[in-house]
Amino acid sequence: MRLSLHIGWYAIRDVARNRWGLLYTAFFLVVTVGLFQLQAQSAKVAVSLMSICLFLIPLVSSLFGTIYFYNSREFVELVLTQPVNRRTVYFGMFCGLGASLVAGFILGVGLPYLFFMTISQEQLLSLLLLLAVGSFLTVIFLAISFLLATILDDRGKGLAAILGVWLFTALVYDGLVMLATMAFSDYPLETPLLIAVVTNPIDLARVTLLVQTDWAALMGYTGAVFNRFFGTSLGVSIAVVALCLWIVTPVLIGLRQFRHKDL
Repeated sequence: MRLSLHIGWYAIRDVARNRWGLLYTAFFLVVTVGLFQLQAQSAKVAVSLMSICLFLIPLVSSLFGTIYFYNSREFVELVLTQPVNRRTVYFGMFCGLGASLVAGFILGVGLPYLFFMTISQEQLLSLLLLLAVGSFLTVIFLAISFLLATILDDRGKGLAAILGVWLFTALVYDGLVMLATMAFSDYPLETPLLIAVVTNPIDLARVTLLVQTDWAALMGYTGAVFNRFFGTSLGVSIAVVALCLWIVTPVLIGLRQFRHKDL
């Protein structure tokens, strides 16, 4: 455990010295301040930030995680020459990089939000929900990027694979679900729609945020289905468990691949 913390702390310091990590935090800081200057309402700012987060966080986490893993290969080989468990190295790198990206996102969004918004329980809860969902997406796509970088030795193939995953989950998947909904509109689709949402982390994050706001009513029948399920304590619990599984599953598979990988 102590070695994992040391490796994680090394990853945090490495990201802190990296200008791209600082630009990531600065981007959210500038965007959040700009949205407050334009709209001056926490609810509208939260909706605008939701759209940005659902698109940008998975992309940045995927690319940053993949590139960092490949660039750290020599460091990993050096550490593994010592009596260090491979699981310790993998978890240390993953936790350190994940903590850095999550902290950058929380600082970039949270600081201006707390400065500009009026203090109320509802607005505070909306902020915490946005930060929690953004943090989940960060760690999920970081775990997927580590998995693909572990499986694929070639940097180009790894980047292409993670971009393909992001493109499918962010854009293509929704189009396929929409086509399927139109094609089978004469059939009851409540259960298939819920399953489709749970099997895509970006859709699951989007629905979790929407059902906690009044914007879910604008989604019509689909919004009513989601609100009836995810608006309950059971639905929220299932969403949290599903998001956790989206983290744990690629981490465990990636760890298994890393332990048997020839470095």
